[in-house]
Amino acid sequence: MDGAQAVTDRELYERDEATGQAEQALQDLCEGARSGLTGLGSLLLFSGSAGQGKTSLLARLRQAAAREPECTVLYSRGGEQQRNVPFNIVRQLLQPVLAKRTPEGRRELLDGSNYDLAAPALGLAVPAAGASNDPQGVQDALNWVVTQLAVREGPLLLIVDDLHWADSESLAWLSSFTSRIPGLPLLVAAAYRPEELPPEGAAIPDAASRGNLLKLRNLTPPAVEELLRSEFGPEDYDDLFVRQCWELTGGNPYDLSLVVSKMKERQLNPVDESIPQLRDLVAAGRGPAIVETLERMPADTYRFALAAAVLDNEINPDVAASIAVVSPAAARTAVEQLREEGILREDHHSVSGHTVLEFCHPTIGTAIYQSMRLTAFRTSMHGQAAKAVLLAGGTEAAASRHLLEVLPEDDLEVVRLLRKAADQHLAVGAPDAARRCLERALREPPADEDRADVLYELGCSTLLTAPDVTINHLRQSLDANPGLNAQRRELATLRLSSALGHSNLVKEAAEAAAAESRRTDPGLSRTRLQAAYFMWRAFLREEPDGVERSRMLAELADSLTGTDAGARAVRVLRAFDLTQRGEDSAEALALAEQAFDRGRLAEGIDWTNQVWGFEIPVLLGLTFVYNDRLDLASDLFNQAAQEFELAGWSGGHLAFANFMRGLVLFRWGRLEEAEKFLRETLKRSDRLGRGTPLQWDLVALLCDTLMARGRTDQAVDLAEEYAFKPPFSPVMVVPDAATLYGRLLLAQGRAKEAAEILTESGRGLEDKEWHNGLWAPWAGPLAVAVAEEEPERARAIAAEALKRAMRVGVNSAVGSAMRWLAAVNPPQQAVGLLRQAVQHLEQSPAAYELALALVDYGSALRRTGRPREAGDALGQGVQLAAQCGADGLVIRARSELAAAGASSERLHAIAARVLSEPERVVAERSARGVPPQRIAAELGISQAVVAQRLASVYRKVGTGPEGLAAAIGLE
Repeated sequence: MDGAQAVTDRELYERDEATGQAEQALQDLCEGARSGLTGLGSLLLFSGSAGQGKTSLLARLRQAAAREPECTVLYSRGGEQQRNVPFNIVRQLLQPVLAKRTPEGRRELLDGSNYDLAAPALGLAVPAAGASNDPQGVQDALNWVVTQLAVREGPLLLIVDDLHWADSESLAWLSSFTSRIPGLPLLVAAAYRPEELPPEGAAIPDAASRGNLLKLRNLTPPAVEELLRSEFGPEDYDDLFVRQCWELTGGNPYDLSLVVSKMKERQLNPVDESIPQLRDLVAAGRGPAIVETLERMPADTYRFALAAAVLDNEINPDVAASIAVVSPAAARTAVEQLREEGILREDHHSVSGHTVLEFCHPTIGTAIYQSMRLTAFRTSMHGQAAKAVLLAGGTEAAASRHLLEVLPEDDLEVVRLLRKAADQHLAVGAPDAARRCLERALREPPADEDRADVLYELGCSTLLTAPDVTINHLRQSLDANPGLNAQRRELATLRLSSALGHSNLVKEAAEAAAAESRRTDPGLSRTRLQAAYFMWRAFLREEPDGVERSRMLAELADSLTGTDAGARAVRVLRAFDLTQRGEDSAEALALAEQAFDRGRLAEGIDWTNQVWGFEIPVLLGLTFVYNDRLDLASDLFNQAAQEFELAGWSGGHLAFANFMRGLVLFRWGRLEEAEKFLRETLKRSDRLGRGTPLQWDLVALLCDTLMARGRTDQAVDLAEEYAFKPPFSPVMVVPDAATLYGRLLLAQGRAKEAAEILTESGRGLEDKEWHNGLWAPWAGPLAVAVAEEEPERARAIAAEALKRAMRVGVNSAVGSAMRWLAAVNPPQQAVGLLRQAVQHLEQSPAAYELALALVDYGSALRRTGRPREAGDALGQGVQLAAQCGADGLVIRARSELAAAGASSERLHAIAARVLSEPERVVAERSARGVPPQRIAAELGISQAVVAQRLASVYRKVGTGPEGLAAAIGLE
């Protein structure tokens, strides 16, 4: 039966509903796949205590799947002693089906970079030298593998028995994969003990629908009676025996099955005379009795059983014999005797290709393992197991689960093996397993001269998963005596700075780099440390000595003449500093362009460099963004995404690259694309935790995008959802957090509050001499906020902002500053300013800013009695606003056009042009009288989407249902 476990009917009494539901789910999957249906996937969970029939239910499901010729079954089982084995469950699931393929076939299925991530985790390939795969990247690659198998070889039945004993890496993967299940031809069936399921697996039961989480219970007295009648005949039982049997077993199906088997062996009937022996029969299947049985067996068999308990699942008889120190012949005898006693059986689910064993029930293995009460004896068995695994050709990583259990004995060889195992765990994307190995190595302990290195390696192992732990260990490694060598000391400092910076401790990150640079001799190492110091200081919005820092950075940049990575990094930092200070754009760009070598980022400051991380190229990209070189910024951030995906860094690194791509789209005026991009990235960032610096950037930019689209109410809701409000982090946010918050208040009509926030924001930036009006456009909105009560102050603020923008020489900055100045001047003066603003913005890539200027220009022309010219400017503005997705600006422009006297024909023509294609399709159907339900059915969308699109249409064309046909030119 395709390796399915034999199942006796007695273990499935009172399980008809559960077996029926499982088999129905499988039938629906297979029949739906044959019919070409989609959306077939489901998650089915069996929850219950030990012995309640979970394994038997899964075995029955496997038997049913064996009758479906097109169904592919993937099976795995957690092990109590294997919870520290990374990817144990996913390896059992996927190794058998992938091992059947040729190496070329596996590469084709895994599709390029996914192979380098998934194959090592699955034990199908050796990781690349020096690899340290990102756990999120490995998860994504595993998602790809299972998705491809389901699509190509489905329908797929994926079974996980004893999920509560799954390793944390497999639990993390399955938890992330549950959202994909409904869209695939896939049934995932898992069984677990709820009281033992670890917290990291809690999301799995939550993902199951209410009807697909089956909570098993012990058998009722009538079920026990029915079971005994079916086994011994309808007349050969007494009610008192049935009652006693139920009370002693608690109705546990496994215990009852063992009792029945023992009764048949002893030829006992379920009658009153057998009651005195019943208690012994029940006890015989439980831990103490099993151990007593073993103790009566030959010594070799007893030791073999203990060795098997240490190995837990997938018991290799040769390895067990080595641990037990018995001959091959004695091992074969032991296996036969243990099989006869119902303790061991052949494991038909092995992924290793040779005969292996397993315990007939997990409770047996647990009982035998727990019988080794002497800690020293149990740990010595694990020590023997580690040696046996290595002698059998296993890796240090495979032996490490046993080494973790060995008592510390000042054994330097154990330290060496654990450090090697940690490297192997990191290489496959299991940093938690690496951390456990290195923490255990510290307790051994290592030699004095190696302790600093172990601390350093421990800090590096948790860099992606626990920055606070990394900070602690790296600080200890730097303080250790004897200490690290010079190269490792530099790397430890740079990684400590990175961990501090990514923990929002940017000031401390800069201080760590500065302190180490002071104790380092002049040279490349010192330059790299100085660059790290200035890099982290660049992210500090609030610093008391920003002007002095800028001066020191300029001196350092001027002193470096080489083209090494350190010199290039310093020039990038200087370029960004010039950009933030509002200095000459040409000078900043000239420095920034020195980051490239033959059209690509120079080696050492690329996106995946191990010295500074991705911060240097991020600052380079921001320099391009705020100097109107969106083409270079776009290429740079697209390259980042590609390199992160190739490296398997699909967590925070890829999310940050996508944020920067969203920033480019926003600055380019592609607002609809930017919103979609940012929403998807924000959703992914929730997995990394709330309140991270990345998430503040995402929320700020998405709020800015929503305001530009005319959706201030959504921006306000988003800010409230993510607690985006004062006090703000001292770390720089893109766009500037305080400035954006002030603009959000102004957009709500709360001018006085906005003025207070913007004044304070501007004062802080002025003190630091940061005058980047594109990153922190506080002056123009502040001028508008105070214009009604303080018109002269408003004009002075806006005029000074224009003066600074002119000094920079960036067209989008100049045009934007002119538009704000026009907003606080009378219409006659505003016209000239807005004409110049349009001219500047036409020479920039900032399409949304140009649309704003055109609409403002047209409005000013109308107010000064020049309707024909106003119509031309407004016509251009409304079309450009529509292309940008600035719906609110479209509505304002149409109102201005109507006020300027535009004909109804022109308004209708404009209305038709400003609608997106999906909006136009819905609008035409609605105008012809097609009801929303039918529109939704014809277009394959929901009625809610139809209503959304019609609402947008009404806003853009300036009418409701009654005037829609005329507005879009159908009348």
